[in-house]
Amino acid sequence: MTNQTSPDPVLAGFRKSIDNIDAALIHMLAERFRITKAVGEYKATTNLPASDPGREERQIARLRTLATEADLDPEFSEKFIRFVIDEVIRHHMQAKNGK
Repeated sequence: MTNQTSPDPVLAGFRKSIDNIDAALIHMLAERFRITKAVGEYKATTNLPASDPGREERQIARLRTLATEADLDPEFSEKFIRFVIDEVIRHHMQAKNGK
């Protein structure tokens, strides 16, 4: 039986790594959204459409390949990037509508 008062050092090491990766993901997403915000503002001022379905499909295909090469489930990677793309499009539509 393990002692609940003293943490498992192996588990603590794994969790520290996970926490660091999570922090990096948040910072990377924040940077990505800063850039896509600028894209949305540009699209709004130049009267370009909020979405580009062709580019989105090329990106999804590219990221699915990268996921496979990285031994990450490509279905998961597609769901994740589609969620991000949908959020970006929502922001672009808000910029276009002046909200």
